[in-house]
Amino acid sequence: MNDKSAFGTKEWASRNENLIKGCSHDCKYCYAKAMTIQHKRNTREDWKNEIVNQGKLKKGFRKHDGLIMFPSSHDITPDHLSDCMTFLYHILKPGNNVLIVSKPHLICIKAICDYFKEYKDNIIFRFTIGSADSTVLKFWEPNAPDFEERLESLKYAFNAGYQTSVSCEPMLDNKIDRVIERVLPYVTETIWIGKPNKLNERLSMNGFKNDLATMGAARRLKGIFTDDYILDLCQRYKDNSKIRWKDSIKKVLGK
Repeated sequence: MNDKSAFGTKEWASRNENLIKGCSHDCKYCYAKAMTIQHKRNTREDWKNEIVNQGKLKKGFRKHDGLIMFPSSHDITPDHLSDCMTFLYHILKPGNNVLIVSKPHLICIKAICDYFKEYKDNIIFRFTIGSADSTVLKFWEPNAPDFEERLESLKYAFNAGYQTSVSCEPMLDNKIDRVIERVLPYVTETIWIGKPNKLNERLSMNGFKNDLATMGAARRLKGIFTDDYILDLCQRYKDNSKIRWKDSIKKVLGK
């Protein structure tokens, strides 16, 4: 799916499904955390405590014409892997096509790949990798897997014959070329690149407004992604058929 008029998750799928409230990865810039805090559906402290919506585990699905993204507001983590696989089975059983989006734990990806072989043609994996530097990932995404585990997860899915893709949104440093270089041999579909969105607003909502280290890092990160930097990046990869630009990049190109 690549609707040029769409933005956000609609660039990827026509429908989103989620099973869990909260996410133990507790990424600093998380849009879902910011939204749920803003609308007073959760607190900063409780967000990392994942709660499974048991009612959804009994939900039936019909065949949907478009691509279904799962999940979009949490992740697939080892603590609730079994529940996520049950929910995923309910989505896939009617013949739906599913985009599985994750900062992947290898144990989870191995289990999904091994169990859902029958539905291999209905699954696309899209793994979020915003930097090839695990120290950078640890700073912004404190409880998510490091770079090597994410790369191993990508390799596993690729070698198991699944469709694979990568999301470099948000880019977390000025060395996204290193990510592209490392993941490209194991990507069958696309690599999506995007800037951090509403970074200061989301960090403030998520409790980092007075955190000098985090807000200083955010200021430096935003300073990297000037229009000139983005235009140069686009020029370097203009002939790479697997590279896709998220809406934050398209806005620069459209100026």
